[in-house]
Amino acid sequence: MRRSLSLTTALIVSGLAVASLAACSSSSPSASSTATSTPASASCQNTKAGSVSDSVKVTGAFHETPTITFATPLKVKDVQRTVLIKGDGEKVKAGETVGLALAAYNGTTGKAIAADEGFGKQAAVSAPLDDKKFLPGFVRAAECLSVGSRAVVTATAEQAFGTAYSQLNLKKDDPVVLLTDIVNIPPKLPTKANGTPVAPTAGFPTVKLSTSGEPTITIPKADPPKETRIAQLKKGSGETVLPGDTVTVQYKGVLWRNGQMFDSSWSRGETASFQTTQVVKGFGKALEGQPVGSQVIAIIPPADGYGAAGQGEIKGTDTMVFVIDILGTTR
Repeated sequence: MRRSLSLTTALIVSGLAVASLAACSSSSPSASSTATSTPASASCQNTKAGSVSDSVKVTGAFHETPTITFATPLKVKDVQRTVLIKGDGEKVKAGETVGLALAAYNGTTGKAIAADEGFGKQAAVSAPLDDKKFLPGFVRAAECLSVGSRAVVTATAEQAFGTAYSQLNLKKDDPVVLLTDIVNIPPKLPTKANGTPVAPTAGFPTVKLSTSGEPTITIPKADPPKETRIAQLKKGSGETVLPGDTVTVQYKGVLWRNGQMFDSSWSRGETASFQTTQVVKGFGKALEGQPVGSQVIAIIPPADGYGAAGQGEIKGTDTMVFVIDILGTTR
């Protein structure tokens, strides 16, 4: 479903590619992690400062794009964290979802691994402080601190990104510098669309919902339409999604040719968040203009999907079908 992902979003999934703390595209978001995890029931790991993390110099106001300097090449072995600003907001909890601003640098070259994300007017990145669901280096940076804090972490690429380091053209022992601002604790969103049911539209796949809200999608015995088609299954009453908004959703995607699921946030047990402009064109069309609380079904042919090249198990001739619950939006 993704076309161009942020670094953080991309590395939460198992197939990444990036160009902005952004990367490639993936149709299968699942967590990348190291051996250490931080489930919601666990205590946070209060990572200590060291000479390496202390050597990183950062200028710029909190939540504004920072300037980061350090002597290269850095030599790192263990994970170190230096708290540069101690916030006076609410203390974050292990496993809790928080809004972060993020930057990542190659400790050998001093160059950004990808563009900063979540600073200034950019929406903060919603991140669960759990190694199984988010990048462990950023979890180490934010946990045990309060909203309004800024911290820098030095680590190896493997310690910072888990098994995803190779997707960023890094070796596991390469030094990495991470910077995190804890911007907010976003309000808790529902886990399924709560809008008013809408009568099904003729010609679309049928959708049956479980008690949890997870959809089962049944494809009709007919050829798919040639153009993208979108219909509401539930009509929400919340804020309207605008182009470029960062939207939080639940979704499931199947192939028209065989009904096979290729992607599902429901299967991972967590919602997903991304900008409407960072997904394939048809998926973005399904989000924009819809009120929060809506559930939509989208039939997306290759021209508005992954094109003739396809993506993973999605062939260049495949039409995709998504059922999407729109849970929240920010801009």
